[in-house]
Amino acid sequence: QVQLVESGGGLVQAGGSLRLSCAASGRFFSINVMGWYRQAPGKQRELVATITNSGRINYTDSVKGRFTISRDNAENMVYLQMNSLKPEDTAVYYCYALASIRPYNYWGQGTQVTVSS
Repeated sequence: QVQLVESGGGLVQAGGSLRLSCAASGRFFSINVMGWYRQAPGKQRELVATITNSGRINYTDSVKGRFTISRDNAENMVYLQMNSLKPEDTAVYYCYALASIRPYNYWGQGTQVTVSS
């Protein structure tokens, strides 16, 4: 019954900011990891950032210093604050969760982020 619902995508100019939010249903299931992946046209899906239930964070090198992931464990929410956006950040961003029930890996429907030159 884990469901991920994303919001916050949109169109911004280079240098601008967006804040993505993802809400996971199933409050009483164990969700060990939440995070964000993205897929740009013609490219493979790549990790953006993940955060564990203990607060350990991992970023891909290309977003370090610009993006910040955070998590509200009580509400099963994960956020991605994206600053200093670049055109190469343009992609569909997917919320991700690793939970304790099958299929274990869960994905949101994706939200489009477009950064204009």
